[in-house]
Amino acid sequence: MQTLIQPHTIPVLEITGLTRQFGGLRAVSDFNVRLEANELVGLIGPNGAGKTTVFNLVSGFYQPSAGTIRIGGVSTAGLKPHRVTALGVARTFQNIRLWPDMTVLDNIRVAQHHRLGYGFFHGIARSSRYRAREAAIEREAYELLEVFQLTPFAADCPKNLPYGTQRKLEIARALSTKPQLLLLDEPAAGLNSADVHELIRLVRWIHGHFDVTIWMIEHHMDVMMELCQRIKVIDFGETIAEGTPETIRNHPAVISAYLGDETI
Repeated sequence: MQTLIQPHTIPVLEITGLTRQFGGLRAVSDFNVRLEANELVGLIGPNGAGKTTVFNLVSGFYQPSAGTIRIGGVSTAGLKPHRVTALGVARTFQNIRLWPDMTVLDNIRVAQHHRLGYGFFHGIARSSRYRAREAAIEREAYELLEVFQLTPFAADCPKNLPYGTQRKLEIARALSTKPQLLLLDEPAAGLNSADVHELIRLVRWIHGHFDVTIWMIEHHMDVMMELCQRIKVIDFGETIAEGTPETIRNHPAVISAYLGDETI
């Protein structure tokens, strides 16, 4: 009988030996992770553990002191954030970073700058290529607003919207870049109980309807336990545990990191 050889699949994200130092402080140490297509994975740890530093390294805001990051098999070494975005990485932030005085529609449209398909002179001359691409971008933006139930706010400025709606807009803007990897940095931060439940529903829906791998940081453990297929835990920049939500919930090192040794 002939044995079928499974083709080697390239991971969406592969990090090997990632280390980042700030002077004498080692914020991330020998960090390793591999994310496959359509996974939903969590990254947790106490405040100051190095979680956001990892996301900043992946998205190109920082460069590693050591180690490698590959997006779809392509190294991000030396790439600026917009180049990493072009590889298929999008993210949200702990503190919402929308353009507060631009309309909701324009917040979505401006995220397409990396794939406009026309140059400076096409824009100046308002060429047929310029008009066609701008029409397509606006059409896609409205489609995304419809999906996220944001169409009624298209002409509003984000600064005038409720906090939960701003969070939803930030995720919609990230998805408008058509990423293969979506980084959510504490998406439940500042949300009330009702908005947190809506966020859980939204992330689950995105994972089911978009062809995207989701990697998220969150301090709301109920959110992580309910959504994530597996969770990685870091403390003082080092990995201390990894596994299913149930494994992490009962892991002594995780309990110690969050609550102290005396609790155990």
